[in-house]
Amino acid sequence: MIRLSPMTRRRLAVFRANRRGVWSLRIFLLLLVLALPAGFVASDRPLAVRAGGRWFFPALRDVPETALGGVFATPADFRDPHVAEDLVAKTGGRIWWAPVPYGHETVDLESETPAPSPPSGRHWLGTDDQGRDVLARAIHGLRLSILFGFTLTALSTAVGVLLGLWQGYAGGWVDLVMQRFMELWGAMPRLYILIIMSTVIEPSFATLLGILLLFSWMSLVHVVRAETLRARNLDYVRAARALGLSGFRTAMRHVLPNSIVAAMTYLPFILAGSLTTLTSLDFLGLGLPPGSPSLGEMLQQGKANLHAPWLGLTAFAVLAVLFTLVVFIGEAVRDAFDPRKSAGGRAP
Repeated sequence: MIRLSPMTRRRLAVFRANRRGVWSLRIFLLLLVLALPAGFVASDRPLAVRAGGRWFFPALRDVPETALGGVFATPADFRDPHVAEDLVAKTGGRIWWAPVPYGHETVDLESETPAPSPPSGRHWLGTDDQGRDVLARAIHGLRLSILFGFTLTALSTAVGVLLGLWQGYAGGWVDLVMQRFMELWGAMPRLYILIIMSTVIEPSFATLLGILLLFSWMSLVHVVRAETLRARNLDYVRAARALGLSGFRTAMRHVLPNSIVAAMTYLPFILAGSLTTLTSLDFLGLGLPPGSPSLGEMLQQGKANLHAPWLGLTAFAVLAVLFTLVVFIGEAVRDAFDPRKSAGGRAP
């Protein structure tokens, strides 16, 4: 059984006292459960197929037609009536589809209405201007946004905390040089740099992540630096140095745990900023490669197709819910780490 310190128990009690933050966290975790396995929730490949007394899982691995009794060694297209009826149904088999039987790149060539088609029983949220299912793209776009936001937040937090710790603990010329460098680097026109680099470097998840990381790490440096400057003069830090502990181990073991507490309250808001940046760049066409299931690209399609309001409204609803949940969770985390707050909402 894990034993929690009194400070941790108090923080958990304050967090639970914020019912809005607790419910936001529950809904956010539910969205994670639905979005992370997007390939199994919205997919144009069956989840499972039983044919000829054998089980196949096309969502995980290609199934050739020869394995189903066909004559071609190419991967079976289970949307083809020949495969679905002749090779599966006639053998007494069955096909289990995903809840949304379309992928984020699947073009519905059998739709009876021109694209973009309005919501219907075939496509619950309609299709975009290329005939792709909007619900499937929203689910995959939500997963992509969450993964990108979490990755950028984790990397920028790690870099910002370590640089802020080094700057605050070392002091002297290190602190002076870092402060001047951050002032110059922070004054750089980020949008112009992103436009230039996006034209030189082929856009991808990794390259866009690296470009945004060049600027996002600065958000926590000032906070960690200020906490480190305060903590390095405390008695227990001086005692550790007097006992012969090296500066690096003293900073990592005694200063970092106290300095990182202040940074924890900023993490949800950094995540929200990362999601906003990705959506804005995709909306402007400077983000992920064309065809990626991006919420910003869905907003751009909604702008270009005003006669199809379901495109813009779907992306707006997903982003509004996501940002609202993240901000409410951030407020609850901020209250939990505030020493002036108690579980009753008043100063202890």
